[in-house]
Amino acid sequence: MTMPARKNKADTRLIMMGEAALCAGFSLIGFETWPDASPDQLDALLRELVEREETALVFLEPALARCDCALLQQLQHRGSGIVITEIPPLNAPRDYRPQVEELVVSVLGKNALE
Repeated sequence: MTMPARKNKADTRLIMMGEAALCAGFSLIGFETWPDASPDQLDALLRELVEREETALVFLEPALARCDCALLQQLQHRGSGIVITEIPPLNAPRDYRPQVEELVVSVLGKNALE
């Protein structure tokens, strides 16, 4: 799914990729949504954003945020105009553990989050 070029290069794209039910809510507040997106679609979108030098806020559900996508990992570790954040799944928000918890525990120990 390729989106048309933005009118103003300074515009920030607001993007949500995840389960269709959660995407429906994000579309109501003006996000560009990619229901039930695959890792290949994520990779294609990120490549498009980089090639066009666009700014974007990209929300991903855990399955996509933790997929084996080299470009995703590069963007998460370097500063750019593309901000990627993981959000809890709609069906199990209480079971959600963000990736940053692993980093905090590795640096400060398992009692750091209690």
